[in-house]
Amino acid sequence: MKVMLRAHMDTAATNEGITTGALPQAIKTLMDKVKPEAAYFGLHEGVRSCWIVFDLKDSAQMPSLTWDLFHEFNAEIEVGPVMNAEELAKALAAVQS
Repeated sequence: MKVMLRAHMDTAATNEGITTGALPQAIKTLMDKVKPEAAYFGLHEGVRSCWIVFDLKDSAQMPSLTWDLFHEFNAEIEVGPVMNAEELAKALAAVQS
């Protein structure tokens, strides 16, 4: 299932992670694990944030995928299913039938 992970990360924790190299390493590790379709990084609600779209094969993956963000960067994380425009058109056509 295609999902989007959104994480807001604590400023003090990410400042420390930038200084020590832990933040870029955690992001690289996550990217290597999920092989995202798309990944974006920026500010949202005044804190460092990321939006990552990837195929979640098994919900049991979530604890290991989010551990570093929770543990090292005090992140607030949301994960939810998403569709691209083609998938949405297919889903809407099924509803209209």
